[in-house]
Amino acid sequence: MADKKEFDVVVYGASGYTGRLVAEYLVQAYGKSDVRWAMAGRNQEKLAEVRSLVGAPADTPIIEADASAPKSLAAMADRTKVVLTTVGPYALYGEPLVVACAARGTDYVDLSGEVYWMRHMIDAHEAAAKKSGARIAFSCGFDSIPFDLGVWYLQETAKKRLGKPVPRIHGRVRSMVGKFSGGTAESMRVMMAAVRKDPSLIPLMMDPFALTPGSKGPDQPADDKPRFDGATKSWVAPFIMAAINTRNVHRTNFLLGHPFGREFTYDEMVLTGPGEKGEEMAKAVAAGNASMLGEGSPKPGEGPTKEERDSGSYDILFIGVAADGRTVQASVSGRPDPGYGSTSRMIAESALCLARDGVEVPGGMWTPAAAMAAKLKPRLERAGLVFKDETA
Repeated sequence: MADKKEFDVVVYGASGYTGRLVAEYLVQAYGKSDVRWAMAGRNQEKLAEVRSLVGAPADTPIIEADASAPKSLAAMADRTKVVLTTVGPYALYGEPLVVACAARGTDYVDLSGEVYWMRHMIDAHEAAAKKSGARIAFSCGFDSIPFDLGVWYLQETAKKRLGKPVPRIHGRVRSMVGKFSGGTAESMRVMMAAVRKDPSLIPLMMDPFALTPGSKGPDQPADDKPRFDGATKSWVAPFIMAAINTRNVHRTNFLLGHPFGREFTYDEMVLTGPGEKGEEMAKAVAAGNASMLGEGSPKPGEGPTKEERDSGSYDILFIGVAADGRTVQASVSGRPDPGYGSTSRMIAESALCLARDGVEVPGGMWTPAAAMAAKLKPRLERAGLVFKDETA
């Protein structure tokens, strides 16, 4: 059935800032290939403007679709193998599209980092996705692909070097150059507003196993305060995106049948350096996290210039510790900037992986690593990510 679809991928939200970058990447990376794709959104005139702006062929199809018009979403889903959506915050606009794709067996990828919304989608619609065969893959951008696949890659490294996966992994952001995404900031504001309106969400938001319904694990390492880190001999600060990445990593372990072990622990922090300067920087990062969503924070639709995107980068170290104390190390790094340039490439490659690479997982709600890690990795490398074994 999927092979008879008109398109491989429809980019829903293509007239928005990130959606435009996705369309631009598809033109640049696949413009001379046989990839069949279309642009979708509420306003056909704006979509036509973006089509011209990114250099897409004039006959690139445009589809009118709107979250407030479920029939338009259903019609869009019927035409494509995969819907790639950048229309967030997903808690406000995402559920109707999940419903449409889950009902029609259409694969779906998004950029969601909204834990409580993702859990609601799992509880409410995973049964429909399993029945129809739709693979729904959340968090296919900077949150959480470099971390989700970084942990998977470290475990593959551990199996080669130590003979089996490790029960403990530390994720450490060594560097990150780029502006914080306006869409991510707005999603966090929406989540905070939801918690204020419904305090019963707080336990779910605080639970590292929020995305593994019916399955719990051990207490996880503290990641909410600056501290000196024995694993790296450096001060570390809380990483603002750990609240979603750690949940996705545990869901990957859960979906794959706990290959990392049922006592697996994982934490993410930002490296700030040794000594007094490192401590001062760690405290400054923690204070900056607290004010990041205040006045002056980026708004949805806003983003950096091309020069700013091109100068951005990120580098994440993963340290695995075996039960006998032996360690392995691996890293994931990438260019351009994480929040926009690299994110737009990652979600595009995720959609194409589901559409064209023979991913064999059944319908359901998936993480990127659990659904397609081995097939997705070479696509990510094409998109600028570097996976490296750093074990001494």
